[in-house]
Amino acid sequence: MKKIANNYAFIDSQNLNLSIRALGWKLDFKRFRIHLREKYGVTEAFLFIGYIEGNNDLYTALQTAGFICIFKPTLEYKDGTTKGNCDAELVLQAMIEYPNYGKAVIVTGDGDFYCLVKYLLEKGKIEALIVPNKFKFSALLRFKIIRPYLRFMNDLREKLEYKKKRPHKDETLEGDLSRW
Repeated sequence: MKKIANNYAFIDSQNLNLSIRALGWKLDFKRFRIHLREKYGVTEAFLFIGYIEGNNDLYTALQTAGFICIFKPTLEYKDGTTKGNCDAELVLQAMIEYPNYGKAVIVTGDGDFYCLVKYLLEKGKIEALIVPNKFKFSALLRFKIIRPYLRFMNDLREKLEYKKKRPHKDETLEGDLSRW
């Protein structure tokens, strides 16, 4: 277990969720939050997520697991897809919180965050760049200066995979994050 170092995590939830699902499993967010605290000294974990009406139980479960949810309104397109791009919010929050954390842990495989990662690296404020899927992430995040900070979630399935719990007597699952 790593000593708590007042590091903050900034998590691209869409990239995290889709990347892990592409690997064939679902992330247990409670376990992931504990992993961030124990492995990287994360005291605050900001999760950037599109807000969809009706997902309030999910949002409550994420907050109960220890995440600070930063919501962005979503747009529903004619083809039925919903989009809530939170990239700008993540970068802005990382800069707003800059004086409050020792180092940042960025969770994404999206190259849109290259400029943030590079800036934090130049300032000595990056602890890790956690990429959910080492087989599918932006070439912008593969540059030599970033490589020492890259961490991948592919080998963490056994530790972080969501395993369905047996239901309570009322058939509900407390804090069920599997729908996401």
